[in-house]
Amino acid sequence: MTDSQAIERLRRIGWRGDTLPGDGRRLARVVAQHRAGYELHDGSNLFGAQPAGYFLKRGLDPAERPSVGDFVELEEGRPPHIVKVLPRRTLLSRAAAGERYERQIIAANIDYVLVLTGLDGDFNPARIERYLSLTEGSGAQPVVLLSKLDTREDADAVMAALRERLPPGTPVHAINGKDPASVALLLPYLKPGDSAVLVGSSGAGKSTLTNTLLGSERMATGAVREHDSRGRHTTTHRALLELPSGGCLIDTPGMRELKLTGDENLDLFADIEALAEGCRFADCGHGSEPGCAVQAALDRGELSAERWRNYLKLRDEREEQAATLEARLRRQRGGRPPARPHSPRGSRERE
Repeated sequence: MTDSQAIERLRRIGWRGDTLPGDGRRLARVVAQHRAGYELHDGSNLFGAQPAGYFLKRGLDPAERPSVGDFVELEEGRPPHIVKVLPRRTLLSRAAAGERYERQIIAANIDYVLVLTGLDGDFNPARIERYLSLTEGSGAQPVVLLSKLDTREDADAVMAALRERLPPGTPVHAINGKDPASVALLLPYLKPGDSAVLVGSSGAGKSTLTNTLLGSERMATGAVREHDSRGRHTTTHRALLELPSGGCLIDTPGMRELKLTGDENLDLFADIEALAEGCRFADCGHGSEPGCAVQAALDRGELSAERWRNYLKLRDEREEQAATLEARLRRQRGGRPPARPHSPRGSRERE
């Protein structure tokens, strides 16, 4: 097989490069990770591989290890060994659950993040904003999907209200994940060579939607609880799947905890940041201070109290995570962790 043929084969699974590795190495994409190793795809075949010893070192940043969606170089063997992770053009990650600060990669080299939320009891605009905040720095475009369209008669009104809350231009679609005709509107995000990751809570319908896109029942599905429409984890690990449309879809387990990394800009709330610029005092705490533009907008109903609370929650979490990350980096450099930031509240008026 010539290099041009190999590259064309790899483009079917999202490769954007024009060259192949030398020194007898192969190029493939990580499609799944298990305790026993990795599953890779080279555009034609699915096969197993093991990580080289470097990736097993204690203390290695998990972000340096191969993750689903990565393109990697392999050295031949029985089994082949992953020796290098190629630079990622996009990366979706979150802070791992627990007290210790670590980043967990959700998916690499993706074009779209499909945020799926059910229109039943699972519907939660604040959770959608959290997903979009995580997506901001990934390099991928977020697309909001509202599943279980058949369960809501007021779906159009719900979508309209959500669009008002989200940044202009954010794609929002209501679908019935069991109906191929309804799901067809997602095909522009799943074109040949494109990759998307599907995220959402358990029970939102990710596996049902994936099966419809695949045209077969390959992913297990389950019932949801009546009181909150949440489900069990029918998907137990991230996996990259080739779709009949020519695109690649990474299905993920439901995420019960979505911790920010500390790097988010929260551009999702640019309107609130702009309001704060109009406060009389530069260090306004947006409480009872005179001339507070944020409180005035709340009083006029131009800013909802729910969205304001969610902004404060995400902003405080981002600052806490950023301080935790900085403390960790200082310790690694042998220095002391920085003191927790203190924001004095004075009464200096804006000039």
